[in-house]
Amino acid sequence: MRIYGLIVSTALIGMALMLHGQDAAPPSVDLYEGQEQFEPTPSPLPPNGPELPEISQLDQTFSKPRSLGKEADAARVHIEWRQLKNRTVNDPQVQAAKAYAQAARTDLEKRNRLRNYYNIYYERMSALATTPEIKLALQGLKSSHQGMLAQPRVRPTPDTSTPTPTPSGTPAPKKPADKHKKKKEKRRKRF
Repeated sequence: MRIYGLIVSTALIGMALMLHGQDAAPPSVDLYEGQEQFEPTPSPLPPNGPELPEISQLDQTFSKPRSLGKEADAARVHIEWRQLKNRTVNDPQVQAAKAYAQAARTDLEKRNRLRNYYNIYYERMSALATTPEIKLALQGLKSSHQGMLAQPRVRPTPDTSTPTPTPSGTPAPKKPADKHKKKKEKRRKRF
Protein backbone atom coordinates (compact mmCIF):
# COMPACT_ATOMS: atom_id res chain seq x y z
CA MET A 1 0.00 0.00 0.00
CA ARG A 2 2.87 2.31 0.58
CA ILE A 3 3.99 2.07 -2.96
CA TYR A 4 0.55 2.84 -4.16
CA GLY A 5 0.37 5.97 -1.95
CA LEU A 6 3.83 7.04 -3.12
CA ILE A 7 2.83 6.80 -6.79
CA VAL A 8 -0.34 8.78 -6.24
CA SER A 9 1.42 11.53 -4.28
CA THR A 10 4.19 11.80 -6.92
CA ALA A 11 1.56 12.14 -9.67
CA LEU A 12 -0.25 14.87 -7.72
CA ILE A 13 2.92 16.84 -7.08
CA GLY A 14 3.91 16.53 -10.77
CA MET A 15 0.54 17.81 -11.89
CA ALA A 16 0.70 20.74 -9.48
CA LEU A 17 4.14 21.68 -10.84
CA MET A 18 2.89 21.50 -14.41
CA LEU A 19 -0.09 23.70 -13.65
CA HIS A 20 2.08 26.36 -12.02
CA GLY A 21 4.64 26.09 -14.81
CA GLN A 22 2.04 27.36 -17.31
CA ASP A 23 1.62 30.72 -15.55
CA ALA A 24 2.64 33.66 -17.70
CA ALA A 25 5.40 36.01 -16.74
CA PRO A 26 4.25 39.30 -15.22
CA PRO A 27 3.78 42.14 -17.77
CA SER A 28 6.60 44.19 -16.30
CA VAL A 29 9.17 41.58 -17.30
CA ASP A 30 10.78 42.21 -20.74
CA LEU A 31 11.79 38.89 -22.17
CA TYR A 32 13.42 40.43 -25.30
CA GLU A 33 15.55 43.01 -23.52
CA GLY A 34 18.91 42.03 -24.94
CA GLN A 35 17.74 41.08 -28.42
CA GLU A 36 17.57 43.27 -31.48
CA GLN A 37 14.02 44.51 -32.23
CA PHE A 38 12.49 43.52 -35.56
CA GLU A 39 10.68 46.31 -37.42
CA PRO A 40 7.96 45.18 -39.85
CA THR A 41 8.35 46.30 -43.46
CA PRO A 42 5.44 48.31 -44.88
CA SER A 43 3.06 46.09 -46.86
CA PRO A 44 2.00 47.00 -50.40
CA LEU A 45 -1.68 46.86 -49.33
CA PRO A 46 -3.35 50.08 -48.23
CA PRO A 47 -3.84 50.45 -44.46
CA ASN A 48 -7.58 49.69 -44.70
CA GLY A 49 -7.12 46.49 -46.68
CA PRO A 50 -7.50 45.68 -50.38
CA GLU A 51 -9.43 47.97 -52.72
CA LEU A 52 -13.11 47.05 -52.60
CA PRO A 53 -15.78 47.96 -55.17
CA GLU A 54 -18.36 50.62 -54.42
CA ILE A 55 -21.74 49.65 -53.01
CA SER A 56 -23.50 50.65 -56.22
CA GLN A 57 -21.26 48.29 -58.19
CA LEU A 58 -22.06 45.48 -55.77
CA ASP A 59 -25.77 46.22 -56.04
CA GLN A 60 -25.59 46.03 -59.84
CA THR A 61 -23.66 42.79 -59.70
CA PHE A 62 -25.95 41.01 -57.28
CA SER A 63 -29.26 42.46 -58.42
CA LYS A 64 -28.97 40.93 -61.90
CA PRO A 65 -30.64 37.52 -62.03
CA ARG A 66 -28.26 34.85 -63.13
CA SER A 67 -29.04 33.00 -66.30
CA LEU A 68 -30.27 29.46 -65.84
CA GLY A 69 -30.06 28.68 -69.53
CA LYS A 70 -31.65 29.71 -72.78
CA GLU A 71 -34.94 27.89 -72.21
CA ALA A 72 -35.30 29.15 -68.64
CA ASP A 73 -34.66 32.75 -69.73
CA ALA A 74 -37.23 32.40 -72.50
CA ALA A 75 -39.75 30.99 -70.04
CA ARG A 76 -39.11 33.87 -67.61
CA VAL A 77 -39.59 36.44 -70.38
CA HIS A 78 -42.77 34.66 -71.48
CA ILE A 79 -44.17 34.75 -67.94
CA GLU A 80 -43.39 38.46 -67.60
CA TRP A 81 -45.00 39.10 -71.01
CA ARG A 82 -48.17 37.25 -69.98
CA GLN A 83 -48.37 39.31 -66.77
CA LEU A 84 -47.97 42.54 -68.74
CA LYS A 85 -50.56 41.38 -71.26
CA ASN A 86 -53.07 40.66 -68.50
CA ARG A 87 -52.52 44.11 -67.00
CA THR A 88 -52.67 45.93 -70.35
CA VAL A 89 -55.65 44.21 -71.96
CA ASN A 90 -58.09 45.94 -69.57
CA ASP A 91 -56.77 49.44 -70.31
CA PRO A 92 -59.64 51.59 -71.70
CA GLN A 93 -57.60 53.05 -74.56
CA VAL A 94 -56.40 49.61 -75.64
CA GLN A 95 -59.96 48.24 -75.58
CA ALA A 96 -61.24 51.23 -77.55
CA ALA A 97 -58.50 50.84 -80.19
CA LYS A 98 -59.28 47.14 -80.54
CA ALA A 99 -63.02 47.74 -80.90
CA TYR A 100 -62.33 50.46 -83.47
CA ALA A 101 -60.11 48.07 -85.46
CA GLN A 102 -62.71 45.29 -85.36
CA ALA A 103 -65.40 47.67 -86.65
CA ALA A 104 -63.55 48.40 -89.90
CA ARG A 105 -65.48 47.77 -93.13
CA THR A 106 -62.67 46.93 -95.50
CA ASP A 107 -59.59 44.81 -95.15
CA LEU A 108 -57.24 47.71 -95.85
CA GLU A 109 -58.96 49.89 -93.30
CA LYS A 110 -58.82 47.09 -90.73
CA ARG A 111 -55.09 46.56 -91.28
CA ASN A 112 -54.41 50.28 -90.79
CA ARG A 113 -56.51 50.36 -87.62
CA LEU A 114 -54.80 47.23 -86.31
CA ARG A 115 -51.42 48.93 -86.81
CA ASN A 116 -52.65 51.78 -84.62
CA TYR A 117 -54.00 49.27 -82.06
CA TYR A 118 -50.66 47.44 -81.88
CA ASN A 119 -48.83 50.74 -81.39
CA ILE A 120 -51.06 51.66 -78.44
CA TYR A 121 -51.03 48.14 -76.98
CA TYR A 122 -47.26 47.67 -77.06
CA GLU A 123 -46.53 51.22 -75.87
CA ARG A 124 -48.62 50.51 -72.75
CA MET A 125 -46.85 47.21 -72.19
CA SER A 126 -43.36 48.68 -72.63
CA ALA A 127 -44.24 51.49 -70.19
CA LEU A 128 -45.02 48.83 -67.57
CA ALA A 129 -41.99 46.66 -68.39
CA THR A 130 -39.15 46.74 -65.89
CA THR A 131 -36.29 44.86 -67.53
CA PRO A 132 -34.53 45.56 -70.82
CA GLU A 133 -34.97 41.92 -71.88
CA ILE A 134 -38.75 42.17 -71.78
CA LYS A 135 -38.65 45.50 -73.64
CA LEU A 136 -36.64 43.88 -76.43
CA ALA A 137 -39.07 40.97 -76.51
CA LEU A 138 -41.98 43.41 -76.75
CA GLN A 139 -40.35 45.20 -79.68
CA GLY A 140 -39.92 41.87 -81.44
CA LEU A 141 -43.54 40.88 -80.81
CA LYS A 142 -44.77 44.27 -82.02
CA SER A 143 -42.79 44.04 -85.25
CA SER A 144 -44.00 40.48 -85.85
CA HIS A 145 -47.64 41.44 -85.30
CA GLN A 146 -47.33 44.45 -87.57
CA GLY A 147 -45.43 42.35 -90.11
CA MET A 148 -48.43 40.03 -90.38
CA LEU A 149 -50.53 43.00 -91.45
CA ALA A 150 -48.43 43.62 -94.54
CA GLN A 151 -49.61 42.00 -97.74
CA PRO A 152 -46.66 41.98 -100.11
CA ARG A 153 -48.36 39.74 -102.70
CA VAL A 154 -51.42 41.92 -103.10
CA ARG A 155 -51.35 44.10 -106.17
CA PRO A 156 -51.58 47.82 -105.57
CA THR A 157 -54.90 49.41 -106.42
CA PRO A 158 -55.00 50.54 -110.05
CA ASP A 159 -54.84 54.22 -110.80
CA THR A 160 -58.34 55.28 -111.87
CA SER A 161 -57.25 58.63 -113.28
CA THR A 162 -57.15 59.11 -117.05
CA PRO A 163 -53.98 57.82 -118.71
CA THR A 164 -51.56 60.35 -120.12
CA PRO A 165 -51.52 60.42 -123.92
CA THR A 166 -48.33 59.31 -125.63
CA PRO A 167 -46.57 61.70 -128.02
CA SER A 168 -47.18 61.03 -131.72
CA GLY A 169 -43.49 60.42 -132.47
CA THR A 170 -43.14 57.35 -130.23
CA PRO A 171 -44.30 53.98 -131.49
CA ALA A 172 -47.25 52.31 -129.80
CA PRO A 173 -46.45 49.24 -127.71
CA LYS A 174 -46.69 45.88 -129.44
CA LYS A 175 -49.74 43.80 -128.94
CA PRO A 176 -49.36 40.68 -126.85
CA ALA A 177 -50.68 38.62 -129.79
CA ASP A 178 -47.48 39.38 -131.72
CA LYS A 179 -45.39 37.79 -128.98
CA HIS A 180 -47.40 34.61 -129.03
CA LYS A 181 -47.06 34.26 -132.81
CA LYS A 182 -43.28 34.51 -132.59
CA LYS A 183 -43.16 31.86 -129.87
CA LYS A 184 -45.30 29.50 -131.93
CA GLU A 185 -43.06 29.98 -134.96
CA LYS A 186 -39.97 29.17 -132.90
CA ARG A 187 -41.58 26.00 -131.61
CA ARG A 188 -42.46 24.86 -135.09
CA LYS A 189 -38.94 25.38 -136.34
CA ARG A 190 -37.48 23.13 -133.64
CA PHE A 191 -39.44 20.07 -134.67
